[in-house]
Amino acid sequence: MRKVRVDLHLHTCLSPCADDQMQAKAIVEQAKKVGLDMIGVCDHNSAENVAAVVEAGRREGLPVIPGMEVTSAEEVHVLGLFNTERDLMHLQDTVYENLPGENCEQAFGPQTIVDEWGRVVGSSSRLLIGATTLTLEQVVEAIHRWEGLAIASHIDRERFSLIGQLGFIPEGLELDALEVSTSSSPEQRYGYPIVSSSDAHFLEDIGKSFTCFVIDDLSLDEIKKAVRNELGRRVA
Repeated sequence: MRKVRVDLHLHTCLSPCADDQMQAKAIVEQAKKVGLDMIGVCDHNSAENVAAVVEAGRREGLPVIPGMEVTSAEEVHVLGLFNTERDLMHLQDTVYENLPGENCEQAFGPQTIVDEWGRVVGSSSRLLIGATTLTLEQVVEAIHRWEGLAIASHIDRERFSLIGQLGFIPEGLELDALEVSTSSSPEQRYGYPIVSSSDAHFLEDIGKSFTCFVIDDLSLDEIKKAVRNELGRRVA
């Protein structure tokens, strides 16, 4: 068992609110530079840049967890983290089926799709910054359907957070953990495991917040055990 540093919530240039330098190769290089052992890629309502970051990470020896930040109908952000890209793409299909609208670059910014070297290969016309028509419960259920880890994003913020939008955690909502913006946040009174992530939209923000896990190997399965405090794995 060893202690590792993990930032589970990074955006790429596919998210219209992220900097255009948030490309696969640059993200991996910066994550290694700041001493992270593993990262998660979670763009808004899409996974079309995940494969590029996973491949860049594989080339550089940095494990990358495939993920997505889904916006529910209540405008609550929820992270979905998966063992495989295939599982993640099942979630993307569900999200795309329930995501209305088209992007306006002038209003919201470009949504750029890149390869593992940072070369532009396309763009998304979907309104990724918008909300899906899926309820919060449906989002969590969809993540779990494909054996993903469901984490409520940045609950210590006023906008697009579970607490900020609803003011409470609905009874029976089967979240696996809550994410806070800094490890010193006092939001641990809610009775869920707490993780901290950077939610980086710029290269310089990668790793500014992260979580230390005591786990056996660098995989999502081990992260799941840690948040459940199983078999000696734990959030440090």
